[in-house]
Amino acid sequence: MHKFDFKDQTAVITGGAQGFGLDIAKRFLDSGCKVYIWDIDEKLLKIVADKINDPNLKYCVIDVSNYAEIEKIVDEITTKNKIDILINNAGITGPTDPLWKYDVEMWYKIIQINLMGTFNCCRAIVPSMISNNYGRIVNVASVAGKDGNANASAYSAGKAGAIGLTKSLGKELADKNIAVNAVTPAGAKTRILDQMSKEHVQRMLSKVPRGRFLEIHEFTSLICWLSSAENTFSTAAVFDISGGRSTY
Repeated sequence: MHKFDFKDQTAVITGGAQGFGLDIAKRFLDSGCKVYIWDIDEKLLKIVADKINDPNLKYCVIDVSNYAEIEKIVDEITTKNKIDILINNAGITGPTDPLWKYDVEMWYKIIQINLMGTFNCCRAIVPSMISNNYGRIVNVASVAGKDGNANASAYSAGKAGAIGLTKSLGKELADKNIAVNAVTPAGAKTRILDQMSKEHVQRMLSKVPRGRFLEIHEFTSLICWLSSAENTFSTAAVFDISGGRSTY
């Protein structure tokens, strides 16, 4: 496995207490990075921190839909460390219902977390990256944001918005040593599948030419390269990791 050099760098990973986010955190720590994992689940954060037991790992209980919370924590972090890497990974799928039956409050909640959460974190952290003339931002989107999944209109819309945000922000920062990219995984073996019906999960799997779900370590390897100083040119781009599902 390729080892990346993240020594003397600091990363913020949202949704970092489980799944993709936790695996990314572990890989970053193994590569010498100082890592802040943000998550809304305080109990799970404490369990993870105790289990990893690494002085370079810190955690914060954060609701990414709350900009004031994020701004306060970012101010606290940047008084001690510069933030070199931001992984916007927090997200929820919500129920699998057709749009005309979708609960309005749940629709709003999904957009607040999956789209506004990405905006909020970028809005709070990018100014410090500009000051340091260095940054790597990776927004975790989904093939649902490219293709649109039936019975998942809120999730699809939120992830499509995150893709558009990535392209805009990447262009705005292209004259600086800051890269902003998105990744679009298909289904993966994480707890997010537990939020979906078995029928919906099977329908997702049937669309993947590889015939299997994405493995977490495969996803993490792509994130690591996009987050590293080795990525000197790619920005405002969308990197597909869907096992051949997406057509563009």
